[in-house]
Amino acid sequence: MTSDQETLFALHRSWRRTVPYENLDIQLGRPVSLDPDALFDKLVRRRRGGYCYEQNAGLAMLLRLAGFEVSMVEGGVMRQARGDAMWGNHNALIIDLDGRQWVADAGIGDGFLEPLPLREGAHTQGDFTYRLERLTSDTWRFHHHPGATIASYDFRLQPREPADFAARSHELSTSPGSPYVTTLIAARPAAGRTSLLLSRTVRQYSADGRSSWTIRDEDEFATTLRETFLVPLEDLGPDGVGRLWDKAGAQNDLWRTSTQEVD
Repeated sequence: MTSDQETLFALHRSWRRTVPYENLDIQLGRPVSLDPDALFDKLVRRRRGGYCYEQNAGLAMLLRLAGFEVSMVEGGVMRQARGDAMWGNHNALIIDLDGRQWVADAGIGDGFLEPLPLREGAHTQGDFTYRLERLTSDTWRFHHHPGATIASYDFRLQPREPADFAARSHELSTSPGSPYVTTLIAARPAAGRTSLLLSRTVRQYSADGRSSWTIRDEDEFATTLRETFLVPLEDLGPDGVGRLWDKAGAQNDLWRTSTQEVD
């Protein structure tokens, strides 16, 4: 491994472990901005996180500052199952380094820790194995490990800019039917496992399997946000934690009701 590759991997790992994947601003009704200055303020100065568009725009800025050649590309989570309408609901990064290309992505909560070589086949990191499949000359499919939060996403190699995703980001962050609006989400990998918060339920994924539990009260909720997901609670506002706790409870109640109706 070259020194440049080591730096690339170290930066990607560090970002994934310290910048939480979360949609708390969306849950609080705050607008999501992909403007570089706004992203720098949120992700760096205020030490917050964000969802895929914010995460990968921020990671791209970091990698470019470190001297890497970075292209942002369009993705489509679950395009394999749901078709071309999924294009644009995700983005990813392609890194050109010493004649090789790498896929970088901080926008999947339980995604890979280190960049994947843009090469067909299986790629193992620690206890997890991912797979890249080439669909056409410039379209690829990422297959997540079994048991992950998504099965796959597609991406195509034409370079894009963060502003190209502004309209879709606005839609996904405001539409009443968007999963980012209907479900509070936070995720962060650490020490061989990934922790995922869905409303009031915490799930932990590791090579040994999955465990889950329901948060009991607002104090535990605040502690979980701060210690597990590294969210600076003061940035949520004086009543932010309480509002999120109440909203997550309503989401849990709605989920239970809909499950009972199905049963």
